[in-house]
Amino acid sequence: MSDHSPTPTQQDQPQPQIKTPLIHLNTNQTQNLNQEQEDQEEQQEEEEGETHLDKTLQRLKFYLFLLGFDQSSVIRCVISWVTFLVMGVLIPVVVLLMPTNCLSCGLYQINGFELVIVASHASLAAVALLCLSHSLRKYGIRKFLFVDQYSGHVERFSKEYIQKISESRRLLVLWVLPCLILKIAREIINVTYVRHDSLWKSSTVPIALTLSWAYVNTIYLSSCLVFHLVCILQIIHFDDYGKLLETETDVLVFIEEHARLRHDLSKISHRFRIYLILVFTVVTSSQFAMLFQITEFSDKVTFISGGDFAVSSIAQVVGLILCLNAAAKISHRAQGVAAVASRWHALASCGPDDTSHMRVSNRGMSTVSSESDLEAMNYIPVPTNTQLASYLSSYHRRQAFVMYLQNNPGGITLYGWTVDRGLINTIFFIELSLVLFVLGRTTVFTSESLP
Repeated sequence: MSDHSPTPTQQDQPQPQIKTPLIHLNTNQTQNLNQEQEDQEEQQEEEEGETHLDKTLQRLKFYLFLLGFDQSSVIRCVISWVTFLVMGVLIPVVVLLMPTNCLSCGLYQINGFELVIVASHASLAAVALLCLSHSLRKYGIRKFLFVDQYSGHVERFSKEYIQKISESRRLLVLWVLPCLILKIAREIINVTYVRHDSLWKSSTVPIALTLSWAYVNTIYLSSCLVFHLVCILQIIHFDDYGKLLETETDVLVFIEEHARLRHDLSKISHRFRIYLILVFTVVTSSQFAMLFQITEFSDKVTFISGGDFAVSSIAQVVGLILCLNAAAKISHRAQGVAAVASRWHALASCGPDDTSHMRVSNRGMSTVSSESDLEAMNYIPVPTNTQLASYLSSYHRRQAFVMYLQNNPGGITLYGWTVDRGLINTIFFIELSLVLFVLGRTTVFTSESLP
C-alpha cells in the first residue's frame, strides 16, 4: 500500500463548510424586500389611479346617459328620442299654441318669436343627440375620449385625465347656470306683464317653457363641452411630446410619435366635422331667422316680447365659442410643435461638439486659401471622415424632421380647412355682428313696454 493513503481518522473527519456571513444575507434580503415593497407600492398606485379614472369615466357616462346620449340599445334609443320630442318640442309648442284669454299677450308676447326659439334650440339639441350618440355607440367612452388602455397612456396620464374631466364638469356648471339664471329672470319679468286668465296658467306656462329650454340647452352645451374635453385631453399628449424632445435623441422616435398624434387628430376631425358644421349652420340660421323676425315686427319688439331672443342668442353662441376655442387650442399646439423642434434642432446644431467641428473645418479652409506656399502652412488636424459623416448624418436627420413638421402641422380640420385663428376670426365676426344686432334691438326699454 502507498504511504499516502488516507488514514481512517482522516477519512471520517468532516470537511469544513464555507458559510456566508449573516450580515451579507441580511443586507441582500433587506434590499430584495425593499425592492418588492417599492414594486408593490407602484403597482398599487397604478391600480388606484386606474380605478379612480374608471370611476370618473363611469360618472361621466352616467351623466351622458341621463341626457340621452347613451343609445347603445333599442330601448335606450327610443326612450332618449321620445323624451327629447316631448320635453324639447311637444311641451313648448302646446304651451305656446294653447288658447288663452290673456288681454296683454298680444302686446308683450309674440308666438312667432317663441316658436323660432323653440325650433332653433330643438335643432341644436337634435344635432347633438344624433352625432354624439352615434360616436359613443360606435367607439365607447374610453376610445371616444382617447383614454383607452390599449394606447399605453393610462398609467402615465391618469391624474391629468381625471383633472381635465373634473374641470369640464365645472365649466359646464359655469356656463349653463348663468344662461339658466338669465332665462328665469326673463320669465319672471314676463310674468309680471303677461297675466293669464287664471293663476294656474300664469305659473305653469313659464315653468314649462323654462324646463324645456333648460333641457335642450343642457344637451347642446354638454355636447359642446364633450368636444372641448376631447381636445383638452389631446393637449396633454402634445405637452408630453414637447418633453420628449428634451430627453430623446432618436429622430425616428419623434416622427413615429408625431404620426400617432396626427392620426388621433385626424380621427377627432373625422368624428366631429359633421357635428361642427351642423352646429355652425344651425346657429347662424337661427341668428338670421331672429334677425328677420325682428325686422318684420320692428314696431312690436320690446325687452319683454323679444328678450328671449337675447337670452337664446347668448346660449347658442356660448356653445359655438366652446367648440371653436377647443379646436383652436389643439390646432395651435399641433402647429407649435414645429417651433419647438426648430429650437431643438438649432440648439443641437450649435452645441459644443458641432461648433468644434465647424471651427476646425472653417479654419483649415481659410488657411489653404490664404497661403500659396504649402511648405509654410502649419499642420492643422482635420476631422476624420467618420466624424464628418456622423455629424452630417445627424444634422440632415434633424433637418428632415423639422421640414416634416413644417409641412405636416396637423390640427382640427373641416374637410381640409384647419380650424385656426384665421377661420375663427371670420366666424367670430359674423356671429358677433348678428348677436349685437339682436341684443341692440331687444334689450331696449320703450314706452310701450311699460304697463
